Amino acid sequence: MTSIVIPAHNEARVLGRLLDSLLTGDVGDETDIVVVCNGCTDDTARVAAARGPRVRVVELPAPSKHAALRAGDDHARGFPRLYVDADVVLTAADVRALTEPLDDGAGRILATAPRRHIPLAACAWPVRAYYRVWQRLPAVREGLFGRGVIAVSKAGHARIAALPPLMADDLAASLAFAADERRVVGSAQVVVHPPRTWRDLIKRRIRAAVSTAQVEREGPQGASARTGRSDLTALLRAEPSLLPGVVVFAAAALVARRGARKALRAGDFGTWLRDESSRRN
Repeated sequence: MTSIVIPAHNEARVLGRLLDSLLTGDVGDETDIVVVCNGCTDDTARVAAARGPRVRVVELPAPSKHAALRAGDDHARGFPRLYVDADVVLTAADVRALTEPLDDGAGRILATAPRRHIPLAACAWPVRAYYRVWQRLPAVREGLFGRGVIAVSKAGHARIAALPPLMADDLAASLAFAADERRVVGSAQVVVHPPRTWRDLIKRRIRAAVSTAQVEREGPQGASARTGRSDLTALLRAEPSLLPGVVVFAAAALVARRGARKALRAGDFGTWLRDESSRRN
């Protein structure tokens, strides 16, 4: 039985589109969907419950993605297992494509993720410029993070279950697997809605800067996915037309680094700077 765990904190505006997308196709009688509403003060639980008996709802009193993931594990019924953010869009066909390589008895692939589709038409031009560069970075193309979806086999689950509570759980999960143990599945696609404004982009980047530092301190030993100057230089050599985007990317990184200093000095790895513009209908 394939289990899909969806942690959701005040996601009433967007959760329905994910669940409808999963349920419109044939997810199969052996697909188990668990929505873990954590610390919700909106209608997230009602939206999930309205999708019928195929969706089971678990409610936690306090907001915590880590606690929601663990509660989802407690209620999930089988493997392979997918962890899916509430604000992305994934289909039943994508689920099947992601689980196909995860045969514990057949090979070494322990974790998979889909290719990203990031719709940028409604975004401000600096956001579009930023993502044109970001999506081309080697670590971003090859890693499982930043997709809002990761699927694991039973053996892969044992690997990530051993990780400490981390803000960047998807980054830590990606780094927990060697390159030959993970796969980006080209036949599966997830729609990741980006921030539409520069301000909300910076919120995401500050969160990323803080959470990356936490992963480097507490995550898999020696693991990192930082972008270096050499990565940007290589992009420019290959595509000189990306120069405006690289300037925007560097500016966002600088602003985010400055914005992250206070949290890093205080060791605050719990404040989640959430962008709301990506959750507009």
